[in-house]
Amino acid sequence: MARDSGRMSAEERRTAVIRAAVVEFARGGYAGTTTAAIARRVGVSQPYLFRLFPDKRAIFLAAAEHGTAEIRRTFERVSEGLDPRAAHDAMAQAYTGLTADRDKLMFQMQMYVAVHTAEAGGDEDFAARIRAYWNELFEAVHLRLGADGVETADFLANGMLINVMLALGFPADHPLWVACAHDHEGKKRFG
Repeated sequence: MARDSGRMSAEERRTAVIRAAVVEFARGGYAGTTTAAIARRVGVSQPYLFRLFPDKRAIFLAAAEHGTAEIRRTFERVSEGLDPRAAHDAMAQAYTGLTADRDKLMFQMQMYVAVHTAEAGGDEDFAARIRAYWNELFEAVHLRLGADGVETADFLANGMLINVMLALGFPADHPLWVACAHDHEGKKRFG
């Protein structure tokens, strides 16, 4: 909560840094984003940024944790108390809304690239932490879909397909969207 003086608390600044980092990393990737750019976007100095986070790696990991937790919480909220079929539909609809923020969407894609790059450079901990965040999301979806592995895989595969088509900029009326909008039984997959 903001103090009476109008100044932000350290926790509020951390949240502002995470939000700014999502935008900067979405646009520049992990390697191409500087902490100076993140600090500028937040309106703080780099030294202050490093009082909040020890390094760029920590900022990226905090943004990854925040982003996957936001998706997970949204899915849990919209599917609370629903049977698996209704939960599937509610989560699919919610995901359509989540992907409307292009920077959040592109940050998701950058997370996958960053894991690959980190592993190639020997940073197994970085990769393991992002996988752990994603696994928490997987588990939440899996439970909401009645612990059905096929349904969970299908749901997450469709989410990735949505990510790719949006990242590539396919318009809504493109044949790929039309072809992928329904499953083999004619049920609407998403949106």
